[in-house]
Amino acid sequence: MKSFRKFSLFLFILFSQSRLFAQIENVQLNHPVYTFLKEMYVKGVVDYIKEDDPVISRYEVINLLKEIKSRSNQLSETETKSADKYLSEFSDELNSENTTQLFNPDENFFSELPEMFSQKIKYLYGYKNNDANIYLEWLGHFYHGQRFSPVPTNNANLYDIGFRMRGTVFNKLGYNLTVIKGGVSGNHKIAERIEPKLLSNFKWVEAIENIGNYGFNYGYLKYLTSPTDGMDLSVQLGREDITFGYGYGSKLILSGDNPTLDFIKFNFDYGVIHFTSLHASTVGNFSTDINQRYTKYFALNRLKLSFKNLFDFGIGETMIYSGRGIELGYLSPLAFYKFIEMDLQDRDNGTLWMDFQTNFLKNIQFQATFFLDENILSNLQDLDRYTNKTAYQLNAFWYSPFNIDDVSLILEYTKIRPFVYTHRNPQNTYTAFGTTLGHRIGPNSDEIMLRANYNLNERLRLTSEYRFSRSGKNIYDENGNLIKNVGGDIFLSHPEILENTTAKFLDGERINTSHLILGFRIEPIRDFYFDVWYNYIVNKNITKSITENLSYLLIKFTLEY
Repeated sequence: MKSFRKFSLFLFILFSQSRLFAQIENVQLNHPVYTFLKEMYVKGVVDYIKEDDPVISRYEVINLLKEIKSRSNQLSETETKSADKYLSEFSDELNSENTTQLFNPDENFFSELPEMFSQKIKYLYGYKNNDANIYLEWLGHFYHGQRFSPVPTNNANLYDIGFRMRGTVFNKLGYNLTVIKGGVSGNHKIAERIEPKLLSNFKWVEAIENIGNYGFNYGYLKYLTSPTDGMDLSVQLGREDITFGYGYGSKLILSGDNPTLDFIKFNFDYGVIHFTSLHASTVGNFSTDINQRYTKYFALNRLKLSFKNLFDFGIGETMIYSGRGIELGYLSPLAFYKFIEMDLQDRDNGTLWMDFQTNFLKNIQFQATFFLDENILSNLQDLDRYTNKTAYQLNAFWYSPFNIDDVSLILEYTKIRPFVYTHRNPQNTYTAFGTTLGHRIGPNSDEIMLRANYNLNERLRLTSEYRFSRSGKNIYDENGNLIKNVGGDIFLSHPEILENTTAKFLDGERINTSHLILGFRIEPIRDFYFDVWYNYIVNKNITKSITENLSYLLIKFTLEY
């Protein structure tokens, strides 16, 4: 009983001394404010952002924006206008001068409909007092994809509608409920090209209805407290799109291209220490046989030390397992997964990674990530050994190059050795719903990416990107029988009985891919976004001397009202 009273007293002190927050609910992963914060971080206008774990609360975003505004003498005209635009958006105030509501309880319903096309912040409905608030937003998307080659040309349209209900209660508990439902007309292959998440959407893949349709839903609770100055503790339970690790084109750890995960997440930030523990569930490959469907789990622990104006260094590990319920050993944030896995009889797929980012150079940042799949430390001296399942990524971000305001240049190189992400148990591969959790190029591949961005003003952003990738695919005969496994298939590990112990990088059927992207995003009216992207892709099968060209245009309209 004494222990219980002490614990209760500790909780009371912890919560009662916490400072009050604004909005605890998160800013969705695809919001353009994250790009703006990154640019300001590289420029040195803000001291620190959670770039490797970027999904943060509105409260954290508005504090960063205030920090940027406090250093307005360092900003260009476009940056100043962007900071003002985002500050007004994330203030979550409800006043007639800055916001409009479609369902306004103080006016007749739809009385503010004409202001839908104004520059005001828009809500379907909003309510706020000292202890609780709610914001209801209308969501809608329309995609048009037009393929130009190969001929015959074809197109596809995607259209969806939904809503988001979000807010904070008691100044500490954030919530979010989002539902989106859509349909597709036209060529389904083009639809999957312009919206890759269709490939891991159950209603789309099941394809038993008379029209191609899909749906996305998200929902979570997030508790944030600050028991002492400079210390933040948060716990989140639910589902939303997340990503983890460094990377601009794609990421080695958790790319974000995967299906939405259900998870419990713990974050601790205090001084130079930043710690994250995540335990998530997902599913294996789709099967028409319901008895073949299964749940798999993804666990992650990561510690990062961030030294202001110097560098960030982090070390983390992941574990993927299936075939049983939640493993309590992987729930602990204070444990080494690999040692636990050994005690659990070595059934699971573990990885370890280290990353580094510079902070001491103004306008330029360098990043590096080294990824180790399984226990290969004893084989690092033999770089061609099949068990040497390693990957690395090097990045550079240059903002305002040659003193040109509002321009950013990005260079990224990724190399993934054979058999990385695979596992001897096919159910424990580094995948979810048939898509990779890690970098999109997969094993036995490398890629170099160049990207240039220009913020013409606070509402128009131009982008150009070029990627060149090489991959070595497994070799099959004309009947589909495997002839040689070179480690190029994420779902096929090396055999138990080996013909040889080497796995040469880029061995097998060699494929080179060039991908050019040109496009822009414009927000002519607040909350109305238009994206236009032209893609030109050349796939060259060097082994078979076959070249395939693909070009298409994507036009996307996004509404968040």
